[in-house]
Amino acid sequence: MKFESLLAYTVSRLFSLYKNKSGYIIKQLLAQLVGYDTVWNIENSDHSKNGGLGGNDMHLYGTQSINELGHLTIGGVDTVELGKQYGTPLFVYDLALFRERARGFVDTFKKEGVKAQVAYASKAFSSVAIYQAAAQEGLSVDVVSGGELYTALKAGFPSAKIHFHGNNKSIEEIEQAFDSKIGCIVIDNFYEIELLKEISAKRKQKMDVLFRVTPGVEAHTHDFITTGQADSKFGFDLSNGQADEAFRLLFEDEYLQLKGMHCHIGSQIFETEAFSLAAKKVVDKMAEWQQSTGFKATVLNLGGGFGIRYTAEDTPLAPAVYVDDMIKAVKKEAEQFGIELPEVWIEPGRSLVGDAGTTLYTVGSSKVVPDVRNYIAIDGGMSDNIRPALYEAKYEGALANKMNAPLEETYTVAGKLCESGDKIIEDLQLPKAEVGDLLATFCTGAYGYSMASNYNRIARPAVVFVEDGKHQLVVKRETLEDLVKLDLPLTLGEG
Repeated sequence: MKFESLLAYTVSRLFSLYKNKSGYIIKQLLAQLVGYDTVWNIENSDHSKNGGLGGNDMHLYGTQSINELGHLTIGGVDTVELGKQYGTPLFVYDLALFRERARGFVDTFKKEGVKAQVAYASKAFSSVAIYQAAAQEGLSVDVVSGGELYTALKAGFPSAKIHFHGNNKSIEEIEQAFDSKIGCIVIDNFYEIELLKEISAKRKQKMDVLFRVTPGVEAHTHDFITTGQADSKFGFDLSNGQADEAFRLLFEDEYLQLKGMHCHIGSQIFETEAFSLAAKKVVDKMAEWQQSTGFKATVLNLGGGFGIRYTAEDTPLAPAVYVDDMIKAVKKEAEQFGIELPEVWIEPGRSLVGDAGTTLYTVGSSKVVPDVRNYIAIDGGMSDNIRPALYEAKYEGALANKMNAPLEETYTVAGKLCESGDKIIEDLQLPKAEVGDLLATFCTGAYGYSMASNYNRIARPAVVFVEDGKHQLVVKRETLEDLVKLDLPLTLGEG
């Protein structure tokens, strides 16, 4: 192991053991010295599983650690105490890890000297508090609905740093965007072009716009989260003339100020080639339009999709690796065609909040199917984490109150919803589970709460942020009264 890797490993282990603000600062300084990719890769290697801390040899994330009671702690806070105070199910976000991930992207662009915007893709998790944390880290945000836009504005997020996406924006949402004077609208289809032309002309109000293209790049990921190929509900195809027609309609419009193009090839991607190829195709098209019309694109938005580690099967790359390869591809094409390097935007979502989130559940009933499997049931399920049922997503977990106990049983963790497919984790090795134990499911920070539902009239969980030994409730738990507050009594048939 070369010196800088050994140094990175040593400080990373110290940070994992002590989990305090000093350790966090040391790790940030180290990242500046040897690179975020070195620190990231050491932390995500088998050497960083913190196996020496307990019998589970469990991969821990961010500020997670195990205290003298054998309890899982996050941000220096005992999760058992969090469960007692706030109840379960409970989403717990490691705010220090969110900040670290954000800085990994932002600082890499600064290091490369490339003008950029890192926009938090807030569909991963939207709340007033997370928008405020994003603002603290100097991020922009992208929103995909009037609800997300409203929440960001309620958080006091700077409207000029908000980008509005979506393939079917309503007139009301577009008016809301204009009223709020947001930074940019990302156009998705021809209907939206005409709608925006009409609204902007009527209001005599200018708006910066990008338009989304599908570059025909197939990312190696789940079909439901692949978006960059030709057969997609999103964007204008680069290969069949749609993108050229969209450009023609927007070029030199009086009120719609075309700045460039956007693409997004998918999610949970673990290699850089697809991003580089997408960048090449889009920059080539920008150069073509500049040569034919003189239009100079000033923004290239390459979207998000950067993968994270859910299980040992996943091999994520450091933010610096993704960004470096993107920049190389953009610079190479820009130099080849003699065009000015555009400002590069990216939209990480999952990679900012995914492994920063942990869900706590209370174990209830159990069932043994002889020679088949052992079930334990929790007090949540697909109502707070639909991804296993929707995408066959895999997770890791542990008994947060028994982190040092030996692994004795293999369980399938079942939710409490009235669906046979409501299973959060299959074949999970745990200590012997008992009623009242606290189960922690890791890496639930993205598309957990944001995709939560009231199916079976189950109330959505609370959300807590932790940092530096402190904890704060940032989203209240729904109550039974919340579940009926929009209902109205029947009046038909009263005679």
